[in-house]
Amino acid sequence: MIDWQALALSLQLATATALLLLPFAIWLARLLAWSAFRWQGALEAAILLPLVLPPTVLGYYLLLGFGGASPLGQAYQALTGRALVFSFDGLLAASLIFNLPFAVQPMQRSFASIPREVREAAWVSGLSRWQTFLRIELPLAWPGIAAALALTFAHTLGEFGVVLMVGGSLPGETRTIAIAIYDQAQAFNDSAAAAMSALLLALSFVAVTVVSRLGRSVLRR
Repeated sequence: MIDWQALALSLQLATATALLLLPFAIWLARLLAWSAFRWQGALEAAILLPLVLPPTVLGYYLLLGFGGASPLGQAYQALTGRALVFSFDGLLAASLIFNLPFAVQPMQRSFASIPREVREAAWVSGLSRWQTFLRIELPLAWPGIAAALALTFAHTLGEFGVVLMVGGSLPGETRTIAIAIYDQAQAFNDSAAAAMSALLLALSFVAVTVVSRLGRSVLRR
């Protein structure tokens, strides 16, 4: 039996994460690719931390940062009347953080591969910096942007450790498909766990394939 409510929540979380992270990741990736500043190495290391930290460690620190005793948690509760942890909003905030390297790294490599002479030629031709960004840089960097979207979406669908630490397993609120698979496996319901695992695998494969083909189509044009 597939937990359709958990699947819908996972799709909602993955879509919101990818869309919200996209503009910030583009700005940050472009900055890191073309600028040199004092703390650049430290910033890049901080972005990469979610890749090397165990999910439970990252989840623990996010739990502390979002909790009711933290300034952020207290401010959120004062504004909304709800706790940030064990809520969809808290889950989304955590998802934006642990997906940052998956969004930034592919884009950074794509922007870094664009020769500076291409941008300078666009400026000499009369394009403003904003026009150059929209008409030259974004199309050339699209393969990295597409890869970032696919990785962010697929990684959000399958994330378990951070989601469990920050959100728990509240049906309809924080119980994602990955948590549902774990719960079914713990209950020795192998058929349900296998069905949901296969569905999650198929969704991730489709997401990566569609975005990859879209990227190649844009490049051909």
